[in-house]
Amino acid sequence: MAGARHPSPQTAAVLTALAEAGEGWSHGYDLCRALGLKAGTVYPILIRLAERGHVEMSWETDPPRGRPARHLFRLSTAGVELARAVAATARPANGAPAPGAARLAPGTT
Repeated sequence: MAGARHPSPQTAAVLTALAEAGEGWSHGYDLCRALGLKAGTVYPILIRLAERGHVEMSWETDPPRGRPARHLFRLSTAGVELARAVAATARPANGAPAPGAARLAPGTT
């Protein structure tokens, strides 16, 4: 039986950014800007993670006047576990914890 695939660096970055947001909701556009990734990269990742149960999606309920509602995203319980696993395996060559790894340590959220 083949092992689980490791997420791409872009997927790992999205997971880390959502984990750093904690239980708060994030806009996809804000994730694009924060990560320096294009929408054509971030939104397919978010949709794929949502389809697999790692991300919860919701519509913004009270958008500012003159702007349509946007999708909001946050990690599900399974997504938090995946983010922790990604952080634990993503160590730089110097052996230091990956950025955001402390935030994802077991028992913290």
